[in-house]
Amino acid sequence: MTDKNKLGIILFIGSETVFFALLILAYLYFQGLAASGGSGPTAASSLDPLTTGLFSLFLFASSFTIWQADKSQARQNRARLQLWLLATIILGVIFLAGQGLEWRNLIRQSTTISRNLFGTTFFTLTGFHGFHVLVGLVALAIVLGLARAGDFKEGHSSAIESISLYWHFVDVVWVVIFTVVYVRVLL
Repeated sequence: MTDKNKLGIILFIGSETVFFALLILAYLYFQGLAASGGSGPTAASSLDPLTTGLFSLFLFASSFTIWQADKSQARQNRARLQLWLLATIILGVIFLAGQGLEWRNLIRQSTTISRNLFGTTFFTLTGFHGFHVLVGLVALAIVLGLARAGDFKEGHSSAIESISLYWHFVDVVWVVIFTVVYVRVLL
């Protein structure tokens, strides 16, 4: 039987999946409208898929590190658990820094949330994802603090499993966003 923490995060992820699906569909719909007569910046004229792809690798690598943290907990290896949690946090922070640099560059080019449909949908979609990454980083930092304080002495931890599920969700969402927004620019 699934414990209440794990069930709660699964239900939350389900609702967030619908939320992100709708944001992605809105992005695609409005990009179609913009392509048929809009003016101003577009994904093709504004985004740098290669640089974003490089920063994305850090987020993708963090799925491996959180998986290793979960495995370390199962083996009751507290030192490794803390190391892998810290690695996950660092990789997530690097990804967020990359997103921040991209936003700064776009704003410097006068591509803003209020400029046109591309700006509105792009900043909304990537902003909500970035917010979810930030929430995950806070949760990871709390779990790391608890691990350093001596919690999680048993081999099973629903807290670590739940944050791991959430973090994998955030990564999968970025795979979809990256494909829809950035890979499409390359094609």
